[in-house]
Amino acid sequence: MSKGREAAAGGGATAVLLRYLREQNRPYSAQDAFGNLQREHGLGKAAVVKALEQLAQQGRVREKVYGKQKIYFADQEQLPAASDAELRELDGEIAARSSQLQALQQSCRHMEAELKDLNSSMTTPEIGGEIEALRKDCASYTEKLERIKSATNHVTPEEKEKVNSCCPSRALSHQATELLDAILEGYPKSKKQFFEEVGIETDEDHGVVLPATV
Repeated sequence: MSKGREAAAGGGATAVLLRYLREQNRPYSAQDAFGNLQREHGLGKAAVVKALEQLAQQGRVREKVYGKQKIYFADQEQLPAASDAELRELDGEIAARSSQLQALQQSCRHMEAELKDLNSSMTTPEIGGEIEALRKDCASYTEKLERIKSATNHVTPEEKEKVNSCCPSRALSHQATELLDAILEGYPKSKKQFFEEVGIETDEDHGVVLPATV
């Protein structure tokens, strides 16, 4: 490439970068600017670096150094001041974007809650396994019930009535025996003599025999 064509290419890169930085109005490194403009304008990295350094030397853009990296951005004093109408338009756009952001955040919260519910729910294979386990339980209970129904040693209603009628007497007799044993621990005479003195009559005195517990 001739020196004249190199100068023309350098001048084109300078104009492209100055316009880009002013339009975007945000900081860029040479690498970022090169990556964003390479495809559209066909600028090489060396040309981008050279053009940015030239613009900074001319005071047309600002340069900041962070460690080993240089950042370039438009000089705010050289940008046209926004009119009241433009500021109102920007305020309206900010309000609209804020409303959109809130709507998106709310939608995200709803989707997160729905995802949580889905994750905590049983899957189709899990439900199938649960149904199969319940079917096995039902079959086992049915089998037990059939065995009970077919058994021949069922308690008859008469036997049930007999047991029910004697259970209260058996319980009271047991309580009375415990109470009398406690009294007889300090009684100097025999159990029979105590019963005679107090006037207690036992089941044996009247020939009463309680049925065995079923």
